[in-house]
Amino acid sequence: MRCAISSRAGQVLARGYLYIQKEDDGELRLNFESDRGTLIEGGIIEPDGNMNRASQTLMDRFFETWHMSDLTLTAGPRV
Repeated sequence: MRCAISSRAGQVLARGYLYIQKEDDGELRLNFESDRGTLIEGGIIEPDGNMNRASQTLMDRFFETWHMSDLTLTAGPRV
């Protein structure tokens, strides 16, 4: 899924793709890869498909990457 990560002020920090990757052990992981090739790994998706923990891990990693809180992920075909 195409998406953009923006700061609280509206500055686009990265554009790229949000996707699910199948791990070697069969678990599914939520990831973001920027158009510049930076990979940010999120968490593992629960067996029932719940992505709350996986997305929280991804947002925590966004904070570690950009040292900013209140980031916004916008998804859509034209971001």
